[in-house]
Amino acid sequence: MNKAIIYQVLPRLFSNTSGKNQSHGSLTINGSGKLNYFTPKVLKHFADMGITHMWYTGIIEHATQTDYSQYNIVKDNPQVVKGVAGSPYAVKDYYDVNPDLAEDVPNRINEFEKLVERTHETGMKVIIDFIPNHVARQYISDAKPEHIIDLGENDDHEVSFDINNNFYYLPGTELTSPVKSNTDNNLWKEKPAKATGNDCFVAEPNITDWFETVKLNYGIDYLKDAQKHFSPIPNTWVKMKEILLYWCSKKVDGFRCDMAEMVPVEFWNWCIKEVKKEYPNVVFVAEVYQPHLYKSYIKEGGFDWLYDKVGIYDSLLAVTKGQQNIYSITSAWNQINDIAPHMLFFLENHDEQRLASDFVFSNPKKALAAFILTATFNNNPLMIYNGQEIGEKGMDEEGFSGKNGRTTIFDYWSVESLSRYYKEISNGHLYLTEEERALKDQYTKIIQLTHRHNGLSKGERYDLVWSNKDNSNFKDKNIYSWLRYDQNELFLIAVNFTDTDQDCRVMIPEHAFETSQFNQIKYFKGIDLLEQGRKIQFPKEIATHTGVGLTIPKYNGVIYKIV
Repeated sequence: MNKAIIYQVLPRLFSNTSGKNQSHGSLTINGSGKLNYFTPKVLKHFADMGITHMWYTGIIEHATQTDYSQYNIVKDNPQVVKGVAGSPYAVKDYYDVNPDLAEDVPNRINEFEKLVERTHETGMKVIIDFIPNHVARQYISDAKPEHIIDLGENDDHEVSFDINNNFYYLPGTELTSPVKSNTDNNLWKEKPAKATGNDCFVAEPNITDWFETVKLNYGIDYLKDAQKHFSPIPNTWVKMKEILLYWCSKKVDGFRCDMAEMVPVEFWNWCIKEVKKEYPNVVFVAEVYQPHLYKSYIKEGGFDWLYDKVGIYDSLLAVTKGQQNIYSITSAWNQINDIAPHMLFFLENHDEQRLASDFVFSNPKKALAAFILTATFNNNPLMIYNGQEIGEKGMDEEGFSGKNGRTTIFDYWSVESLSRYYKEISNGHLYLTEEERALKDQYTKIIQLTHRHNGLSKGERYDLVWSNKDNSNFKDKNIYSWLRYDQNELFLIAVNFTDTDQDCRVMIPEHAFETSQFNQIKYFKGIDLLEQGRKIQFPKEIATHTGVGLTIPKYNGVIYKIV
């Protein structure tokens, strides 16, 4: 299998080419992309780019201020919805597809199934979100199979906790939403109040809480010293397993599990095994931010891949900004070395600020050194967020989402750069700027190299940073270098995290040649796979004694294939 390259895309945004943007605008005014707009031609673009998994964000039906009652979908109360479009992470019906994404709303499930089919025809796999920790306050499934009992349907509302309850209750209270209603007729009434999704056990959540969601009960009594009640199997466990099996039956290949760390690892240990009994190849991706939990959620929980944010991501951004030196990267890597194949590298996703935003780098080219590292440093999977490869800035002020460096997930919006990108892919005309297209081509080249060379995607790595720590030609230049190799190929890779081109000499110790089993070769030649015009040649003794001379472009890197 090739190196896994996950591409996250929010269909509501990417294929929305309306060009009409009104702050807090409705679906009618601002429009929405559709699942059907991911045509074979569009999907082929991503497959050709080297993407292996499409993560379609916002597929499952979530709370929204758009009225779909004509389709027998219960209208949501705006007091418990974030934004006009609503959050994809406030699931309203686990067994249904977001109607915003359908051209023919009654046919929305079928449109999703056809999208899965088209994606598979390109050779790519499908990942969707699974949001296990919480649901929308107004959760009700009108699409569930006949044998399914709805979440909360048989709950005892008079107790705060019961192993067979799906929600937590605050008996004798009534919820007060932080969003005020314009009329008494529009007041959200919830009595007794349910606990809020971010472990908020009060009846008056504030605006920074996940007030639009309610927390699901996995058998932990949080009001009694977090006592665990896992035997017999809690009712919620069974219901969530049924939901996962339902989407597996739709030929979904994997799940990105939102805030997996807020759900007990014991559930994952049980549930992932149960799902894989029927669908052994389905992958589970965990969003976990506490490093001390990483090994537990992989080894005990059973996750295939896990976000590496508090580590490589944070370190790479800090080094690129000049806030840390390159040794912090090695330090971050050493923390996860024994679980390395499971760690998912990324530089953007919907939660993080855009690299090209005014809050991060402003210039997206500054992230290229970091991207080369995440793509070629090890064999673990890599994730890209739609628009990252063209330098989308995330600097619009869309409505609920202000000008915060993130592309909104709460609002209907036609993102100017994504709209042009979609149109260029779908109809072949040129809409991107030369700079955007050049950046996309660089991303594509780097990704494709990892697929083309087993030494980059499946080989071993030799870190050259520490062997050059006292090298006067290398010191303080913020150059990170390493070797990648297998039995047939040897690569010398170096990236430059500074704002000037760097000339340096990288020492390759004798031990590195012995370890990579290229010790028998006495004279080496190298061609930079990123820029064919750059070449190096050196005797082995020069590499081990005075170092290989390299010129590395600012905020960029070199990937020399050594022969």
